[in-house]
Amino acid sequence: MVIITQRITIVKIRRPAKNVNDELQWFGNSIGLFNMRDKDKSMFRIFIELLKSTRAKQYLTSDEIADKLQLSRGTVIHHVNKLMAAGLVVNERNRYLLRVDNLEELVDELRTDIARTMDDLKKVAENIDKMLGL
Repeated sequence: MVIITQRITIVKIRRPAKNVNDELQWFGNSIGLFNMRDKDKSMFRIFIELLKSTRAKQYLTSDEIADKLQLSRGTVIHHVNKLMAAGLVVNERNRYLLRVDNLEELVDELRTDIARTMDDLKKVAENIDKMLGL
């Protein structure tokens, strides 16, 4: 049996002004990607680089990302693993790319994942209620 875990956090925060950089930051904050510990915004920068490269159909290795952003390979791998755990990034032949071609599709995919998880929770809750005689 293979167990695939996916962890994403949804945070409701006030939407910023209509500036693409602010909106990208808001987008990432809203899905729990960026936090105060990321002082140099490396996660944000990696996410943006993967967004650009996916759009250009140029999938990147961790070394290429590290070189482009002047980050250590360890930092890149740490953040890419978090992005993969959130179900946002996939690894194909040691190259990374976003799960889908654009952010709108990404939101649709996340919505589907959340709905599927909620359906599973409901089924388990119904089963527990039956076992407890509720």
